[in-house]
Amino acid sequence: MTEIIQNDTTALPALNALYTKAFPDEDLLPLLKRMIGEPDVISLVAGSLDNPMGHVCFAHGTVNGHRAALLGPLAVAPEHQKAGIGTALVQAGIEAVLAGGAEQVLVLGDPNYYGRFGFQQEDAVTPPYALPEGWASAWQSLSLDEELPSGTLELPDFWMDPALWSE
Repeated sequence: MTEIIQNDTTALPALNALYTKAFPDEDLLPLLKRMIGEPDVISLVAGSLDNPMGHVCFAHGTVNGHRAALLGPLAVAPEHQKAGIGTALVQAGIEAVLAGGAEQVLVLGDPNYYGRFGFQQEDAVTPPYALPEGWASAWQSLSLDEELPSGTLELPDFWMDPALWSE
């Protein structure tokens, strides 16, 4: 069983190594540095802070005054993939943000992966920046309330970089 613990800034070097292995063509460390330890972020680690097997963040946001959360980034070390670590992290994070009052969780990711959790393509809530053509199915949400308003997802400053929303 994977232990899931709340993260802190001391884990940044190990998280950098994890994300470098999981995403060799992306540099997510600048985003992680800004997110880790922020009050608007839930950050969960599977394994230990000095040797994480997986990691996920959920950033709190709003849609027309309704509480929401953005899932991401999520990484699992290649040698630990397909072992349920990502699933455990996502499920624990969803439970935490919903228990904290979020009415909706949004993600920009693989529909086949996130669909397993109940995420569906989101058309009523738009991301902070226009997505590249062909990414519409990757913008998804999970909601407990069918009556949520439409609008634009508002997020903390660390997510307000157009490069994070483009190819």
